Amino acid sequence: MGKKPKSSKGIAKADSRKINKSELPEPPPPPEEEHGSSKPLEKPALPGTGFKVIGQEGYDDGGVADLSLLIDLEDSVQRRRRGENEYFTALKADLLPRATRGPMAQMTRREQKVSLAQLLFSEDDDSEDKGPSEVYVDNVDGEEDEQTVKIRAARLSQARAALRMSLLLREGACASLSLAEICKRKLAYSGKAGADEALRCATKAIEIAGDSFWDGDEVAVEAEDKPVVDEKYERNATTPGLAHPSTLKLLPIRVAHLCMRSALLQKGNALCALGLQEKAREVYETVFPLLENEPRCARVDWERHSLYVNIGNTFSRDGDFELANEQYKIAENIGNDHLGEQGDGGSVHDGASMVNTAKRAKAFALQKAGKPDEAKALLKEVVAAEIELIANAAKKKADEAAAAAAEVEADAPKEITN
Repeated sequence: MGKKPKSSKGIAKADSRKINKSELPEPPPPPEEEHGSSKPLEKPALPGTGFKVIGQEGYDDGGVADLSLLIDLEDSVQRRRRGENEYFTALKADLLPRATRGPMAQMTRREQKVSLAQLLFSEDDDSEDKGPSEVYVDNVDGEEDEQTVKIRAARLSQARAALRMSLLLREGACASLSLAEICKRKLAYSGKAGADEALRCATKAIEIAGDSFWDGDEVAVEAEDKPVVDEKYERNATTPGLAHPSTLKLLPIRVAHLCMRSALLQKGNALCALGLQEKAREVYETVFPLLENEPRCARVDWERHSLYVNIGNTFSRDGDFELANEQYKIAENIGNDHLGEQGDGGSVHDGASMVNTAKRAKAFALQKAGKPDEAKALLKEVVAAEIELIANAAKKKADEAAAAAAEVEADAPKEITN
């Protein structure tokens, strides 16, 4: 147990002196200079961990810079809003927003942000949604085993905990992302029965990412285990959205775009669950303009790929295989672009996975279109390709482990014998 913290009032009085400017670190750059992961690196951050961007110079950073913008560990927004002296005085006096009760009360604001990042972005090995694909599939049929239901419930609970923490820390971007995750995980847990609640969360996530205002109390309802919406509630939307002009003086528009991309995709998925395929297509389509200036790397191409497959699936559900197949072909070609890159460009594994995902979606669409033989043949091809992909990945991992062991053995001191 750590020491019980002093009251805020007592600390504020004790540390009311002004901090000398020479004690302060460099102020954060202006928002317009923060490009996040849209600006490729000149070389991989770590050897063997980066992929060359397709069609231009540079390497993808894996979304690390975007994560830094969203979590804001350096408190750039607070520092710009308050000014350097006032910010560090408030930090030292423990006056900045953070959880002051419960198990996280002994943690600093920065430590709480790290915990929030883990809640939002960490993936367990047994998570169904582990991986880069965001293709919506209804996996709830009432026949799920107890362990699967337990894992889905825990994932949903984590997203709600992330929303509570985001509101305590007053981090709008994380609140928007948390709502998008609640939407996604509610669909995974409840299926179509939870689609209305999922859609409500995605709509609120979009509102936070937008250029108007949002109501924190209205959002906080979604953090409850069993949210109950008061139909007579009078909204008090006074918090500016991430794309509001006042907010853009403190953080770059990229933060709003990142949150909007996630929220729109999940809204499209919720609309699919409700059977509103045309409306879902319209929502998916609005994401593409936000991706126009993004680099062609596996990380972002998975996002593009998922949108095309999702759009194709909406056409399939509406009984139009030809239009669905057009979208599957585009998604498959995105994967082929990565397979066709030579040297350190692209990603063979990601490219092959994209191709397989598109073909699998096409196989199910063929089945729905009354072409079971074609569907069966294509699905058999996909299964064979995935078995090969898993085997290649296992071999690569074993080769890397053997190489690392050989390097350690080569560096070990040799035993001297007489």
